[in-house]
Amino acid sequence: VPLVESGGGLVQAGGSLRLSCVASESIFRLYAMGWYRRAPGKQRELVAGISSRGNTNYADSVKGRFTISRDNAKIEVYLQMDNLEPEDTAVYYCVGDRESVTSSFVPDYWGQGTQVTVSS
Repeated sequence: VPLVESGGGLVQAGGSLRLSCVASESIFRLYAMGWYRRAPGKQRELVAGISSRGNTNYADSVKGRFTISRDNAKIEVYLQMDNLEPEDTAVYYCVGDRESVTSSFVPDYWGQGTQVTVSS
């Protein structure tokens, strides 16, 4: 498995969680990385992406609340989630792609996912 997520869990609304993703291969230092999520009964959607150089993009629904970052030395990517809402409840997937991580196309590489549950 090229990407392994951790950090999910149960949190109350207004709380925070930090997701981490470690890549198994150094080539991911050159790849765009990011996070998608799939909520119950909904299609998967982009949460945030970050280029190899650190340029970021976010879904409108998480702007101002979530922050994506990466550590290329450790080959890790993070998602800091603050002011969580029940609507953020979903399985969160770490993704990677040679080009970019946007909502325009499906990334090449996916982790197995980590559950985030936000209670009201």
